[in-house]
Amino acid sequence: MGHGGNVIAELTADHRELEALFTQIEAQPVDHPQRRELADRLTAELVRHSVAEELHLYPAVRNHVSDGAALADKELADHAKVEQMLKDLEDLHAVDPQFNDIVAKLKFAVASHVREEEHELFPRLAASLPPEKLDELGRLVRRAKEMTPTRPHPSLPNTPPANKLLVPGAGLVDRVRDLLSGRTTRG
Repeated sequence: MGHGGNVIAELTADHRELEALFTQIEAQPVDHPQRRELADRLTAELVRHSVAEELHLYPAVRNHVSDGAALADKELADHAKVEQMLKDLEDLHAVDPQFNDIVAKLKFAVASHVREEEHELFPRLAASLPPEKLDELGRLVRRAKEMTPTRPHPSLPNTPPANKLLVPGAGLVDRVRDLLSGRTTRG
């Protein structure tokens, strides 16, 4: 994921990519091994997307949108729930009955989160920041997604300054683990 444009265009494009990954998972037969590979890609993309939002989007919302702190806190709570589901999904085989259950719950949670961002948060952010600042945030989000983890880390902090210090190290470790294990995290 790295699409270009301002922060809203970048994150909206991510949302469409995540929806497509859910569709691809659902299109596979229940016992097909590609479901696990697609779930790994979905996990990596969701983690990258979430961490980039936590590093750059939500601090901007807190600082520039009226009632932004409450809005950001709600989004962070959504992220924590999704990250725990990703952690629960991480070691399951596609044939495990829990796999489908977690994917379905995850899809519902992500779809709800996407609707809230696209219908409430993004319009409020666009009304609060000039286009140049939205463009800058888009660049920061794209750069962050290159360094972020590819695996869920529910215990990592999700707010500054601790997340800005710890996330790059976790991202490096995850990319090394992915390389050594042959785990697919990109399409």
